[in-house]
Amino acid sequence: MPKLAKIIVAIVAILHLYIAWFGIFAWQGQGPSTFPDLPASLFEPTSAMAANQGVYNLCLAAGLIWSLFIRDSEWQRKVATGFLLFVATAGIFGAARVSSDIALVQAGPAVIALLLLWLPRGKMRRG
Repeated sequence: MPKLAKIIVAIVAILHLYIAWFGIFAWQGQGPSTFPDLPASLFEPTSAMAANQGVYNLCLAAGLIWSLFIRDSEWQRKVATGFLLFVATAGIFGAARVSSDIALVQAGPAVIALLLLWLPRGKMRRG
C-alpha cells in the first residue's frame, strides 16, 4: 500500500475512533452542544442508539487499523478497500439522509484513500 494511502487510511480510522467515542461515551454530555439544532431532550432517549452506532464505527476503525498491519500487500489493499467501501457507503447514505457535510467529512477521505489504493502503481511512483 502506498505511504500516502496508509496515512489517509489511518486518518479515516482515527476519525471513526472519535465518532465511536462520541457515540458511546459523549452523546448525552457533548451531543447538545455539538448538535445545537436538535432538541436537548432528544439526547437521553437516543443514547442507546448512539452507542450502537458508536460500536459500528469502532468496528470500522478496527478493520482499517487491522489493514495497516497486514504484511501481504495485496491482502492489505483488499481488506482496506472493503472497510473503506463500508465507510464511503455510510458517508454517502448519511449525506443523502442527514447532512451533506457527512459526505465531505466521512465519505470524502474514504474515497480519496480508495483512489490512492487503486491508482496504477506506476503513476504513484512518479509523484
